Amino acid sequence: MLKHFVVPRDEQVLVSEETARAGMVALFVAMGLTQEDAELAADVLVVADLRGCESHGVSNMVRRYVEMYADGRLNPRPNIKVVRESTVSATIDADLGIGLHVGSKAMDLAIEKAHSHGIGSVAVQSCGHVGMLAYYPMQAIEHDMIGVCMVSAGGGIMVPTFGSTPAFGTHPIAWAAPADKMPPFVFDVATTQVAANKLGLTRRIGSKLEPGWICDLEGRPIMDAVDTPAFGKFNMLPLGGTRENGSHKGYGFALIADIMSGILSGNGPGVFAGGVHTSQFVMALKIDAFLDIADFKADMDKLLRHLSDMQPAPGHNRVYYAGLMEHEETLMRREHGIPYHREVVEWFNQTSQEHKLGVHWP
Repeated sequence: MLKHFVVPRDEQVLVSEETARAGMVALFVAMGLTQEDAELAADVLVVADLRGCESHGVSNMVRRYVEMYADGRLNPRPNIKVVRESTVSATIDADLGIGLHVGSKAMDLAIEKAHSHGIGSVAVQSCGHVGMLAYYPMQAIEHDMIGVCMVSAGGGIMVPTFGSTPAFGTHPIAWAAPADKMPPFVFDVATTQVAANKLGLTRRIGSKLEPGWICDLEGRPIMDAVDTPAFGKFNMLPLGGTRENGSHKGYGFALIADIMSGILSGNGPGVFAGGVHTSQFVMALKIDAFLDIADFKADMDKLLRHLSDMQPAPGHNRVYYAGLMEHEETLMRREHGIPYHREVVEWFNQTSQEHKLGVHWP
């Protein structure tokens, strides 16, 4: 994780995985979710925090969810139904259930279809925020499958290359593939220059944004290091930042995410569907439908070990691949605790008292 997003050591409060999980399950139940859905939703958040993806864990997202349940924008007891289905595909109407538990069930269905037919894909319309996207492809690798996920998340934050007004959300894309002895490949990125939720972390710890991360309200890239403005005072640039640095690539990937999740699900393009009506696309590919799983994993190990054992460039200590750092962070945080910002712990304990959750951090 970049230094911009790390909680300063003197502001950290270590909370065990078990305590964090208990608090999130109790809070979701208090919001009206079933025990099963609360446990699924809590797992997505806690796994994000264990992996160091704090922008999509408890710190940034949970108080927003509480507000959305309170004002009726999220449905705690959705009538989730399959509206179209084939042997290898399905479309689900989530009825504004939060994506944290709907997305997990969608990937389970994709995995089930892949077990039978080699490939399975599910599109989800009208769901709430899905949290850390990597969670869903990671479900697939537990079944010796490659997992894919994309999301169309509103349309009010990212401008297209040379554009003056937003046409996309952060529209993230994630892939995961298993290996044998090496930690799996897990790639999860926003198609903006930086994930919007990470901006909340910069405000909390007081770090600045890098040049080319955001633009002004007329689409001009801001090329100075600046404090994070209030939402509504800026827009975000596609991955690459400027055309000279490849922003057309991030713009293209955002459009792909909108096509595969927003349009394919029947939800419509995110810019027209609105920020509450998120859509999601998940896919699972059964590896042994293509080649022996042992051969696939052996080649994955060969490639990943080649990358991680490479001599680093001057000034750097190590070469990483997507998923390696997060795997190591999970091991460390499971042993020592999740380092939440003191303000986050104070917020949770106050909320726990208000809702009589019976859980106190740390």
